[in-house]
Amino acid sequence: MANRDGGSSSLGTLLAGAVIGAAGLAWWLLSEAEQRRQRGLLLSRYAGSDAESLAPGQEPSRPLRERELQDKVHQLNQAIDDVRRQLESLSTPGQG
Repeated sequence: MANRDGGSSSLGTLLAGAVIGAAGLAWWLLSEAEQRRQRGLLLSRYAGSDAESLAPGQEPSRPLRERELQDKVHQLNQAIDDVRRQLESLSTPGQG
């Protein structure tokens, strides 16, 4: 009986680790996107482009980057769901 409890707690730990890892990756992706946006603004100003004509904090390709980031986060969430389903199927009774 103790082995069964250990297996379910291991599964819970593994699932929690996957969720925490995914959240960390999403946080990192967001921070990287923000850093790239800021670098792009600085570079466009140094290059003498039309960055001054944009509103503060706006850059021409920002909507595209946000969509790309949202797509990456969506793919990550789907991968997490797939792993969760696989882990749940391993822990269902009668499969051992």
